[in-house]
Amino acid sequence: MTTASEAYAARRRASQPWNWSRATAKILIYAALLTWAFICLFPIYWTISTSFKTAVNVTQGDIIPFIGRFQGDWKGWRSLGLSPDTIFEVSTVRDEFFLRFGNSVMASVGASLLAVIIGAPAAYGLARFNYKFGPWRNKDISFFFLSQLLLPPVVLAMPFLVLYKELALLDNLFGLILVYTLMVLPIVIWITRDQFETIPIELEQAALVDGCTIWGAFIRIVLPLALPGLVAAFILSVVLCWNEYFFAALLTSTSAKTVPVMVASQTGSQGISWWTMAALSTGAIAPLIVIGIFLERYIVKGLTAGAVK
Repeated sequence: MTTASEAYAARRRASQPWNWSRATAKILIYAALLTWAFICLFPIYWTISTSFKTAVNVTQGDIIPFIGRFQGDWKGWRSLGLSPDTIFEVSTVRDEFFLRFGNSVMASVGASLLAVIIGAPAAYGLARFNYKFGPWRNKDISFFFLSQLLLPPVVLAMPFLVLYKELALLDNLFGLILVYTLMVLPIVIWITRDQFETIPIELEQAALVDGCTIWGAFIRIVLPLALPGLVAAFILSVVLCWNEYFFAALLTSTSAKTVPVMVASQTGSQGISWWTMAALSTGAIAPLIVIGIFLERYIVKGLTAGAVK
């Protein structure tokens, strides 16, 4: 037995014609999203599949493994000494890859940690205190930090070369960490400042009344509450530093090279070793894929924490 409200809802649904325009809009939206997902994911698939191609497969443009001419091979990984049949053999290329991979890990993680350590107090100051340097106020200072991202890196090439030569930081991992820190610091300050602004100031005032100093309230109260934003800023900084090529190629030569520079070095006078470059690229993007899959919720949570006040 139906109630009056259910009967009214049924009559209302029956009286309303099917909204074809809304259904068509949903279909078009999902089609566009699927197309965009295919466009974004196909280069990753092409890179991974190319690492298993032979020279014939590369030149003929075979796409799907184990169908037609594409029978699959470990050519790219064998050239790095990372295939199942060469993993236990001595390989200078494999040793170099692990060295460059370690350089990328240390440079990315070290620069991101340093940027968070420096950027968090700076962002807290911009969120809680009012500054005025002539005509400049807090919003102007924040925009100044963010505007540094608009500066093309090539503009800084000559100043950094001269400065690093004088400081003996060329081909030095510590020098690479410093320049990466400067590169991601504006993003860290911008993200964490928005995170700090969502935290009620009354919590800090209560801590000050209880005898905490400003630094004590910042470390004990504010930082734990702002942890999602700090984690998101750290992860984004790691991704940006990991993918950076220009400064790594400019300021390093042998010992401090990173994975992106090693990938680009596969082009030579005899052409491009596509299978080796694909295997190197697959190894380079593997950590980013892991970060995207397992840490996505932390990134989204940190970036959207200040969206609703």
